[in-house]
Amino acid sequence: MPRDLDLRKLRYFLALAEELNYGRAAQHLHIAQPVLSRQIRALEAELGASLFVRDRRGVELTPAGEALRAEAPALLAAADAARRRVARAARGTDTFTIGFMPGLIVTAAAVALETRRPGLRVQVVRTGWDDQVQVLHDGRADVSYVRLPVDERGLRVIGIAEEPRVAVVAAAHRLAGKDEMTLTDLADEHLLQNPDAVPEWREVATEMRERVPRPPGEDRYGVEEKLEHVARGRGVAVLPASVAAFYTRPDIAVATITDIGPSRVALAWQAQRRSPLIRDFVDVVAGLDSPCTVLAPPG
Repeated sequence: MPRDLDLRKLRYFLALAEELNYGRAAQHLHIAQPVLSRQIRALEAELGASLFVRDRRGVELTPAGEALRAEAPALLAAADAARRRVARAARGTDTFTIGFMPGLIVTAAAVALETRRPGLRVQVVRTGWDDQVQVLHDGRADVSYVRLPVDERGLRVIGIAEEPRVAVVAAAHRLAGKDEMTLTDLADEHLLQNPDAVPEWREVATEMRERVPRPPGEDRYGVEEKLEHVARGRGVAVLPASVAAFYTRPDIAVATITDIGPSRVALAWQAQRRSPLIRDFVDVVAGLDSPCTVLAPPG
C-alpha cells in the first residue's frame, strides 16, 4: 500500500514538471541535481507509477505524471491553507479575511460581521483575475468576492450582483467618444487580457480566428498594466464598469458594450470548510440590501 504523499517530494515533482529539465529544476529548488533525481525516484516508488520518461531528447511527463500535475497544485495549496489557519489559531488571533476584486466595495459586509461577532478582526485582501480563487485554496482568504467565470471546483459559489461591461480604448482611438459600442466593433483590435475573461471575444475576434500568438505574460496583466498599454494604443480591454470608473484617466475612453452580457459578481468559499464564521458571513451578506457595493461610473 502506498504511503501518504510527501509534500516536499510533490514540490520537487512540480518543479521538474514545469522545467522538464533536471538541471534547471534543481537550480530553481536550490538543491543538487542528484538529490532531485533520488527524490523523484522515491516518489515514483511510493506511487507505484512512472511519472517521467527520460531519454536522449530530454524529459517528458507520462500519463500518470500529467494526472499528478493536475492534482498537485490543489494538494499543496490545501496544505498551505491549513498551515496558515493553524498558525493563526496558535497566535490566538480571531480574524476573518475577505478577498475582493477591483471596483468592489465590501465595507458594509465587513462592518456587519464585526458587529455580529464582537472581538473579531475582519481583514481584506485585494485580488486579481489570476488569484481571485487561489486566495481561497491557499488560505489567504476565508471568502472571496469573485468575478465570474471562475474555476468552481472545490468551491461554493453564489451570485450576488451584476454590472455592465465596458470597452476601454485610447483617447486617440477611432471609437473614442462613443457612449456605446459592440464587441463586433472591436473585432480587429488586440485584446490586452486573457480571452478567458471575455469568452465572447473568441467568437468575433480576428486575432482568435487567425490564431495570432499572444505576447508572453500579457494574460497576467493587472488593471493598471492593461490601462498603460491601452493608453499607448497597443490594444483594448474589456472591463466591468466599476473597474473602469475606479481607474478613470484622461488618456483613455470608455464605452458600454451593448452586445454582451453583464459582469457577474459572486461570493465564493471552499466547499469542504465548516467554519461558523463563513456561515455567519454568508448570512450577513444575504441580509444586506446590497451584498457589495459596485462602484458607479462617474457623472
